[in-house]
Amino acid sequence: MGLAFLFSLLGIQAITFAQTLRQMEKLDRGLVVIPSEAGNFLSWRVLGTEPEDIAFTIYRIAPTGAEEKLTAQPIRAASSYLDTDPSADARYQVRAVIQGKEEAPSTTVSSWEQPYLSIPLQTPEGYTPNDASVGDLNGDGRYEIILHQTGKSHDNSQKGFTDPPLLQAYTLDGEMLWEINLGKNIREGAHYTQFMVYDLDGDGKAELACKTADGTIDGQGEILGDPTADYRNENGYILEGPEFLTIFDGLTGKAMASTHYIPARHPDTENPSSDELKDIWGDGYGNRVDRFLAGIAYLDGERPSLIMSRGYYTRTVIAAWNWRDGDLTEVWTFDSHEGDAENRKYAGQGYHSLAVADVDEDGKDEVIFGAMAIDEDGQPLYSTGLGHGDAMHLTDLDPERPGMEIFGIHEHVKHEHGANLRDAETGEIIWSFPSPDVGRGLAIDIDPRYQGYECWASGEGLKGLWNIKGEMISEKKPSSCNMAIWWDGDLSRELLNGVDIDKWDFENAESQRIFSGDTYDLRKNNGTKSNPSLCADLFGDWREELIGRTEDGKELRIFSSTIPTEHRLYTLMHDPVYRLSIAWQNVGYNQPAHPGFFLGTGMSNPPKPAIKIQ
Repeated sequence: MGLAFLFSLLGIQAITFAQTLRQMEKLDRGLVVIPSEAGNFLSWRVLGTEPEDIAFTIYRIAPTGAEEKLTAQPIRAASSYLDTDPSADARYQVRAVIQGKEEAPSTTVSSWEQPYLSIPLQTPEGYTPNDASVGDLNGDGRYEIILHQTGKSHDNSQKGFTDPPLLQAYTLDGEMLWEINLGKNIREGAHYTQFMVYDLDGDGKAELACKTADGTIDGQGEILGDPTADYRNENGYILEGPEFLTIFDGLTGKAMASTHYIPARHPDTENPSSDELKDIWGDGYGNRVDRFLAGIAYLDGERPSLIMSRGYYTRTVIAAWNWRDGDLTEVWTFDSHEGDAENRKYAGQGYHSLAVADVDEDGKDEVIFGAMAIDEDGQPLYSTGLGHGDAMHLTDLDPERPGMEIFGIHEHVKHEHGANLRDAETGEIIWSFPSPDVGRGLAIDIDPRYQGYECWASGEGLKGLWNIKGEMISEKKPSSCNMAIWWDGDLSRELLNGVDIDKWDFENAESQRIFSGDTYDLRKNNGTKSNPSLCADLFGDWREELIGRTEDGKELRIFSSTIPTEHRLYTLMHDPVYRLSIAWQNVGYNQPAHPGFFLGTGMSNPPKPAIKIQ
């Protein structure tokens, strides 16, 4: 009788888990029309909530309003179409066909004037467009762009004064919605301002969350705290004064709520001495104490929470927050230097980025904080003890193994596991190679002859290209290992280095340039990090768009592939792991987004995302 009750209870739990759906953005069809040498290339979204057998019809709309159906039969293959005989003033609609019935038309769309979408910017003198993120700020089903404008900046290890960080919001039509000036009491640099853009409260409109201070000016011109305060010391560091976490309205830039940032520099004072900082964080001049990361996680499996952190070389503190019904509340805080003595194993394990995914398959997200993981309730899940690193990649890298894997690299004078593949749920090392101070590493599918992802890294003794089993398959490897993009239409991924796209020619073991950003006056960001402003599936079919800045800083230019593809996938932005990856892409050392399933040559049909549209 006891066993029967237990099996009954487990059955109820399984049903409950199966019915748990994640709140997700309500996106429109995302139709874009791009001029190409062959004609007008149309591309549109398949939503994650739509049936697998959905089909589409294409209509061309004349200036008179007359409709011409271009598809004799509904399109059931790729969500793209080439109009080889377009008129100069042609406009288009896409209509879904479900169970033989044609649904309401998409928004009517005209062709872009150029092979890219131009977003004019209001860049202040002395500033340069840098990292960007996206969210639906007004609830219309289209993404808006939030752009980090940077002036003079410094790494944490470098003394010197910086310019105030600026955040600006733009529509895809080029309208600037607002500007937030974080003020002199927020230092500018890659490790300071991590900004999250996401619909945290489920109202259909994304918010902005980031660290603020006295003197921050919101998008309505209101000043937070003391407008006259200046906490910069003689070396330009900001090691005293209050610190805040602020939620901004995405549409207006208005500060809606602020609270004290967790953790503070010091638990007892806003003005700690150098010795007090050194005792807690490992140095007293402002390097380790001001290392910040951020992310979004579905800790309850249904609604998003905000993740903010401080420290990763030594002490590590991670705080989870909810923004719901107008209240900003702390959910939990994990501190490597408090509580159980076992927590000390979680110190010094952070990377320059993080990842978020449900690695233990309980329906709730874990925070993968470099070489360790924190469970959805703020409790430690595991620490590998491998220490700090610069890059990691979390997805189903090996489709022959159950669950997800992580490819990571590490910095140490001597490291037995300088580059390694490990189990994402347990941290167990699957294979590794020794190397000191590995600076770069990438894992994507670039060779269709081998199942799973290929991996390579830049570090002493790390030669060649490895398959997902850790076997060298080529003595040569791609020269870049920074970012990646799905671009050319097959299921393998392309190399994205700065604003240039290369295809790996696996037969000749060399990279072939297929898109040059310089042709369109694009420039990369962040020096050796070498990334565009953003790479994400913004509109059109499942492939990714490239957002880059022009040399003069007066434009963002968005590029979308016009290369035909035979493959149809639902929009990657409706895959929970990929969508959260886009949220954290601007954090620290930018890393490419990965979905929660294996996406590559030989893949199975991706699972239907367990999402609901608010």
